[in-house]
Amino acid sequence: MIGAVLVANRGEIACRVFRTCRELGISTVAVFSDADAGALHVREADTAVRLPGASPAETYLRGDLIVKAALAAGADAVHPGYGFLSENAEFARTVTGAGLTWIGPPPEAIEAMASKTRAKELMGLPPLDLADVTEDDLPLLIKASAGGGGRGMRIVRQLADINDQLMSAEAEALAAFGDGAVFVEPYIEGGRHVEVQVLADAHGTVWVLGTRDCSLQRRHQKVIEEAPAPGLGPELTDELHALAVRAAKATDYRGAGTVEFLVADKRAHFLEMNTRLQVEHPVTEAVFGIDLVALQLRIAEGGALPPAPPAPRGHAVEARLYAEDPAADWAPQTGTVHQLAIDGVRLDAGYAAGDTIGVHYDPMLAKAVAHAPTRAEAVRKLARALERARIHGPATNRDLLVRSLRHPEFSEGRLDTGFYDRNLPDLTTLAPGSRHAALAAALADAASRAGRFGGGWRNVPSQPQVKRYGEHEVRYRLTRDGLEAEGHPEVRLDAAEPDRVRLEIDGVIREFSITRYEDGGGARGGDIVYVDTASGSYALTAHPRFTDPSDLVAPGSLLAPMPGVVVRVADGVEEGCRVTAGQPLLWLEAMKMEHRISAPASGTLTALHAAPGGQVEVGALLAVVVP
Repeated sequence: MIGAVLVANRGEIACRVFRTCRELGISTVAVFSDADAGALHVREADTAVRLPGASPAETYLRGDLIVKAALAAGADAVHPGYGFLSENAEFARTVTGAGLTWIGPPPEAIEAMASKTRAKELMGLPPLDLADVTEDDLPLLIKASAGGGGRGMRIVRQLADINDQLMSAEAEALAAFGDGAVFVEPYIEGGRHVEVQVLADAHGTVWVLGTRDCSLQRRHQKVIEEAPAPGLGPELTDELHALAVRAAKATDYRGAGTVEFLVADKRAHFLEMNTRLQVEHPVTEAVFGIDLVALQLRIAEGGALPPAPPAPRGHAVEARLYAEDPAADWAPQTGTVHQLAIDGVRLDAGYAAGDTIGVHYDPMLAKAVAHAPTRAEAVRKLARALERARIHGPATNRDLLVRSLRHPEFSEGRLDTGFYDRNLPDLTTLAPGSRHAALAAALADAASRAGRFGGGWRNVPSQPQVKRYGEHEVRYRLTRDGLEAEGHPEVRLDAAEPDRVRLEIDGVIREFSITRYEDGGGARGGDIVYVDTASGSYALTAHPRFTDPSDLVAPGSLLAPMPGVVVRVADGVEEGCRVTAGQPLLWLEAMKMEHRISAPASGTLTALHAAPGGQVEVGALLAVVVP
């Protein structure tokens, strides 16, 4: 029997595994980089071991140090999580060679499937030879041979772009997985991303646990997943199940694994087999009423699965909450998480209130999972939970998630991987209620300065009070007759306190909860006010009445949208050169991804303050382009 488990991962992944271990009475060991010394997964473990490393991003890739940590902490088993080293056969051998139990598939199965190129060959689907690619093969998809999660993936629509895209994909894959190998395959547009969860023991039993649809992806990163995949039909479902079983048996698989497909024209195209748990495994757990981590542990101890899995029930939907700013081309965000509360659903989180999101790792904050008897009920439940969530901190994709769940294409089950290509602009428009939120924030601010309203009105004409929140300018007066807010004839003030405002809007009373954090916005340029309502939440930047001259920047200045490392500057880009609007100038690496910095307009590059290898902070001046 396993007595203590070290999880060779961090954040939400480690916290998820620890939860099951605690329920089973198994002790837990965390490992951490210097950047993670105070992280949630370290606080939740019974024991924690620091991993030295050249950089925080490399620390969790040091399998030798992780095994030493397990032995030093008295662990007798290692769970690899579902990232970093989870698909590294050599790491699995190092673990077992040290006398520890490996909670995962045999190294031979990992070797057969962990490389996407070898997996395709095993299934009779070799990748394209780059030397033979022609215009007729377009569009193409470049993918990392190791790892996943959209890292090291690029779409190529013109052959002239293939070298630049290869270089970018290889660099990103190397940074994310320690392996820069990539391959090329046809890019199938309009398909659905469907996967099958398998679970196998050492006694010949293989479970197939339904299907999952993961088609809603942005930049090849999954955003919303659900189980079962809707609308496949029994014949296609049976085919997917049969192919998944074939992949598991071909490798003498043991433990949990996921077989992924692209479904188009009612045909299944094999993509890969991930020899680990997936981030989206909770939707399968909810539908089948099981704990996949607990079953992984049972299989690792030599236990047998029952002959068949439990019968599925209902439907489950998962949404991934990322720290990323839609107003900054979805750039990952850093900063303090002041609150993170999503009630009524399962929440798998890697952060808690007071934690700081750093620059070294993936920007996912948490996963929210809803389960209900029907798909429509599960979708409605999740959308409402996210809408009412209190998420105070760096900008997130929460509004995108809510609108995606309520979009007609999604609610009707018309799914494919091009969902965001078609709908992203409409899904990221400014929320109409934000002007009322700004008014409520202004009234709460006034209440905090003058006490609760009652004596705050004036019976003589006066200039309106003026406050600015982001793009909203609020002008109002408090008179003997009540609130007079310019541009808001439909609004009447019911009550205002420093943290709560009640407004009657077109005859309907609505309550606004207001929380302000001083200088909480970092690069946002001012204090941040969070306004939470029953129908949505808003993060507003409170601008000072007078601008400090030192805060002004020259027109055409390109500022770093996040802390990161300059990985390269485009060829021929130097001070004094001419550039065109949209031309790539340089690339930053942050949160395991590359981020392109482009010229905002055509003109002359009058200043360049970035050099490869240089570390920059958020808001740092990178370059200046004078139109």
